[in-house]
Amino acid sequence: MTSPLEIISAALRRERTRAGLTLSELAKRAGVAKSTLSQLESGSGNPSVETLWALGLALGVPFSRLVEQRAPQIRVVRAGETMLIRSEHSPFAAAMISACPSGARRDLHLIEAQPGNARRAEGHLPGTVEHLLITAGRLRAGPEEAQVELAPGDYASFAGDVPHTYEALEPDTTAVLLMEHV
Repeated sequence: MTSPLEIISAALRRERTRAGLTLSELAKRAGVAKSTLSQLESGSGNPSVETLWALGLALGVPFSRLVEQRAPQIRVVRAGETMLIRSEHSPFAAAMISACPSGARRDLHLIEAQPGNARRAEGHLPGTVEHLLITAGRLRAGPEEAQVELAPGDYASFAGDVPHTYEALEPDTTAVLLMEHV
């Protein structure tokens, strides 16, 4: 079993690294001594509630993220277990693989497409970027004025906040689409 100090130590290191802060920067922002923070991260400190609240605030995370043990998780979505949602106007279907969890800014989709009419998408939320990785077949995709042809293993990213298209160039084209919402 992991001790509370080990949980706090690991959480502080993880969140400080995620925030891209040095020990000195975090200590200054939180108003705690650098030596105190160093002890906490090494698992030898004895934090007060006030210190942990100040560190959580400086890191932009809730108090609970610093004191709760994170259970190792793996989520598996087996092929064929997703619900494909089909386009009305083109031989295109997408399945949500992973929805954007609270606080995150991305959605993950699996795309299946057949040759025929191109799937035209209006622009999404401002700042959206689409990341596309082709797994089988060939696909033409991108903003209407800057489309590219992609083959298996090819990756492209493009602005998703402008009109864009997806068009299968071979039967049974599949791709992974990550929509990043800024």
